This record gives sequence, C-alpha cells and structure tokens, in this order.
Amino acid sequence: MQLCFFEDKKSDTFLPLTLTRPTDDLRIGILTISEKWDQALNPRKIARTLRPALSGVFNKGDISTDENCIWINSRYLPTQTLIRQINDLSEGQYLKFGDTVIAANVEGSISKQWLEKGEPDFNTLFVLESNNFLSINNLWDLFQLNGKEIVRDIELLETNNNVSDTVSDHAVLEDKDNIYIQDGATIEAGSVLNASKGPIFIGKNATVMSGSHIRGPVAICENATVKMGAKIYEETSIGPVCKVGGEVNNSIFHSYSNKAHDGFMGNSIVGQWCNFGADTNTSNLKNNYSTVRIPDWSDNQEIETNQQFFGTVMGDHSKTAINTQLNTGTICGVSCNIFSNDFPPKLLPSFSWVGSNVIQTYRLDKAFEAMEAVMARRDVKMSESYRKMMETISKNSQHPSR
Repeated sequence: MQLCFFEDKKSDTFLPLTLTRPTDDLRIGILTISEKWDQALNPRKIARTLRPALSGVFNKGDISTDENCIWINSRYLPTQTLIRQINDLSEGQYLKFGDTVIAANVEGSISKQWLEKGEPDFNTLFVLESNNFLSINNLWDLFQLNGKEIVRDIELLETNNNVSDTVSDHAVLEDKDNIYIQDGATIEAGSVLNASKGPIFIGKNATVMSGSHIRGPVAICENATVKMGAKIYEETSIGPVCKVGGEVNNSIFHSYSNKAHDGFMGNSIVGQWCNFGADTNTSNLKNNYSTVRIPDWSDNQEIETNQQFFGTVMGDHSKTAINTQLNTGTICGVSCNIFSNDFPPKLLPSFSWVGSNVIQTYRLDKAFEAMEAVMARRDVKMSESYRKMMETISKNSQHPSR
C-alpha cells in the first residue's frame, strides 16, 4: 500500500498553523496526523500534495505506478471503522460524506499524475456515500480531541508501559500500569505522575524535572523537558524538543517551542520555535463565562466557537516578553514579537512587532536573525526553501503600517 494526503478547502480553517505546514503535519495527541496513518496502515510509501509555499520545506514524496494508492483527506484521523472502509475500497472508488471526499483507492499511474499536477480529480471515480468519521474541522478541535488522541496513539504505537531505570525511587507513579515511559527518559525525584484518570506517555530521552506534577492523559514527547515544579494538567501534549514549565492545561506544543517559566496556558495551540517569556499568561475563560469568539484569520470577522474555554493559537517563531498578557481567543501569526504592557489585539498578523498601543511590521532581516539564532541552539540550519517560505508569509501579511 502507498498513501497520499490531500488538503481540501477547510485547510484554511487551521491558519495560521498551516501557513508553515501541511494539514497532515498538525500534531494532535502524541503524533502528527501523517504519523498516525503511517502507524495505522504501515504503507510502503507516503506522499502529499503540497502548496507552492511549502515546496522544499516538506517532502512531497513519490508514488509508484505499479500499485494502487490510497488518497486520504488530511483532516481525517484513523479509526478502526474508517480503516475497514478504506481497506474495502475497490480501485476507482472513493468515500464521500456530503461534499467532503474522505478517502479514495486510485490506480498508481493516475495517482502519480495527480501528485505531479498538485491536486486530485475525484470526479473521475465512482462515489460511495458514507457516514462521517472522526476529523478536525475547527482550530479548537485540536485541543478538544487531544486527550482522546493521546489514548488512541498509545494503542497505535503498541507501546509497553516500561518503567525506565532512570525513574527516581523518590518519584510517585500513581496507577503505574497506565504510565508509558520510553527508553532514556528521566523522571527525577519529587515528581508526581498521576495516571488514574488517563494515561501518561513519556517519550524517548524526555526529562521530567524534580517537583513536577502531571495528570493524565498527557504526552511528553521525545527529547522534551518538563521544568522543575511544573503543573501539567489533563489533555496536554508537549511536542519533541520542547521545554515547558509553569501551569499548562489542555494545550498542544508542536515541537522546538519553550514555555520554560511560570505563567498559565490553557486550551491553546503552539507551533514550532515559539518562546514565552516569564510570567506570560493566556486567558482561556471570559469574566462573564460566555462562549469565546475568535477572529477569522482571513478577514478578522468574529467566529462563534461555542466554546467556554479557548486560549491562544500561536504560529511558528512567535515570542512574548516577560509578563505578557494574551486575551481569550487570541490568534497570533508567524514570527510575531509581543512586548506590550496591555492586552495586544486578538488578531496579530504574521511578522508583527507588537508594543503598547502600536503594531508595526517586524523587519524581515531582523526576524531572520532571530530565527537563525533560535534554530542554531538546537543545531538546526535554516534551509533556503524555509527562508523563501518565510519571505512569502511576510510579503502576504497585512499590517496597519503598510
């Protein structure tokens, strides 16, 4: 089997996160969506259609002509029922719910042509009307589904609840059989891991420092660090090579992002290479307890989420200064520098330089200096394709000063 992911019109729903990644690279639970399907179906090859701005930053992959390819809508998450229906598809058939194509079984040479063209043409296939399956349709679905996806990813990974010899005798592991600690992970003295309400996954070479409290379901991914005295509540994922401290509830960190100090974060989604200054706080509940409205990324019109809890969505490479306050339902673009004494606006365009009562354009040369410095600390070099992607994002950003 070979797989190819495609995006539909709803991929724009996940902006600004999808400015710098395809939808299948969104992290929910322990794994990204593409990693979930890789674990679920174990394909020989994986490919994806890529928007031009992401070309070279992500691998497009290849499709062989000698076998059929399963095309999967990258908003959909693997479930046993969906996997069965996909396996039952004959060549030339596709699953559809309403106007949404979910998956298709397509001959190899046609699939290769579609990949080279950059988009599939399902109108040439035979449609099978289907029930809907588990998918992400809104930004808030990511953190709402995160706890259940942690549980499902543990099953997908078929991981054992091994307890490493690097777990301190003075750490407390509540409901030990529901705690999954991978090779090289370190749990220091005084840490409390409470898995009585859901599993806790500690990835390879991750570190939980002394005095941390973690309540499952929680995922601490490979090479991530939970700082001393952190309070990590249910349904939180800390992605690879992240450093997270303070108080965090029902939030997702993609990778390489830091919230190393005190301060609260709740019901939030953080991209890559972000940094939160000490005592940065994200409001996730309005004073009047009403539902949260968020600004639409494309036109700044309010969207009613019907969610009582919604914090901040932050695009890659954005940063806050110490004591920053982020309002309920804040949407922050890519490469923003926030140092306002007041609540900044709820919609921050990419490459914003955000002081008190003023938003200016973050100079691209200065932004690149910061990006390169941050990435060098993790021995990651900025590629020319990555630079071009950021230049495109900067060029397309709308600021009052432009």
